Amino acid sequence: MSDGAWLDLLQWPAMAVTIAAAWCIASTHKSRRRLGFWLFLASNVLWIAWGWFAAAWALILLQVALAFLNIRGARKQAPAASGD
Repeated sequence: MSDGAWLDLLQWPAMAVTIAAAWCIASTHKSRRRLGFWLFLASNVLWIAWGWFAAAWALILLQVALAFLNIRGARKQAPAASGD
């Protein structure tokens, strides 16, 4: 299998990691939500890698924005969690 074919297949694990992240984020358990955060960041990296290969520049920009928003949300949530 050529390098291009391997990179083209990267969209499938990226999709699976994104779905697993969404599942974890919806949990009532803090540890699962934390795992979901990291899975979402991993999915951003996977989508960016695939987007680079596919020259999907809008997808890359979307993933960077989503990662930024995810990190922003986690940082905003941290003080509220420690205040409880």
